[in-house]
Amino acid sequence: MVRRINVTGVGGIRLAAWEFADPPKGGPGRVADREPAPVPEPRSQEKPPGVLLLHGLMGRASHWAGTARWLSGRYRAIGLDQRGHGRSDKPGEGPYDREAYVADAEAAIEQLGLAPVALVGHAMGALTAWQLAAKRPDLVQALVISDMRASALGEQSQSEWEEWFKSWPVPFATLGDVRKWFGEDDPVLERSKPSRGEFFAEVMAERADGWRPVFSPRQMMRVRETWVYDAHWDDLAQVRCPTLVVRGIDGELGRAEAQEMVRVLPRGIYAEVPEAGHLIHYDQPEDWRKVVEPFLQAALPAGS
Repeated sequence: MVRRINVTGVGGIRLAAWEFADPPKGGPGRVADREPAPVPEPRSQEKPPGVLLLHGLMGRASHWAGTARWLSGRYRAIGLDQRGHGRSDKPGEGPYDREAYVADAEAAIEQLGLAPVALVGHAMGALTAWQLAAKRPDLVQALVISDMRASALGEQSQSEWEEWFKSWPVPFATLGDVRKWFGEDDPVLERSKPSRGEFFAEVMAERADGWRPVFSPRQMMRVRETWVYDAHWDDLAQVRCPTLVVRGIDGELGRAEAQEMVRVLPRGIYAEVPEAGHLIHYDQPEDWRKVVEPFLQAALPAGS
């Protein structure tokens, strides 16, 4: 079962949260639209502890479906479509700054009664997660950072992304074309990555002229500015809860920087997943589970 729960983010925008509560049946699937469910009361000690899953740039909560379903055996697993993404509101002028994303996640935890929560974040979502853990240690009991750098990426990175967005052959005629372009034909690829094609197929919607992204590339560039030009080591050093830093061997977070992040974190733990790139939980879902599940069971035991 998957149900949608509407959450009110900062500035009154509507955020779509998705609760996963059943084991996988034949592999990952698209999150279907459901009628918004009522926001539950804060849980009692008898209820399972909560895990909030935060996707990366251009992502959506459904990218966490596989992870959320194995988590749901022990935890209340919620994926959040962050502002500008998925089924959440996409205000034309934002804000799309770090403060807004952190405040949205904070609001989701409080309105859903998830605290003390484990935050599991990928890329942009990981940055939001550790900034929230630094700001509100009372809400966060454990943290998983998946393939996100703490250092600034630099202006050239932003220019490269602008050109990359321009290279997309939109609209795509079919979802098969989406999978092929992002998994095989994208010039930035060094080799075929079918999981990448699946990832991008999940963020496309059919329009009158074909398949287009559910997000605005212009807004994504604005969101990305918040870590292209700024480093976030100071926030990282303020995180007091147990924190697992996970990198894919072929991901964007290098080993040296990941290990320095672990050193800076007061309670940091390092892990890497072989044969995985930036999309660790898509590339190697079983190996991802092997490193994340025991960490969560130790840091946020069911029944705590």
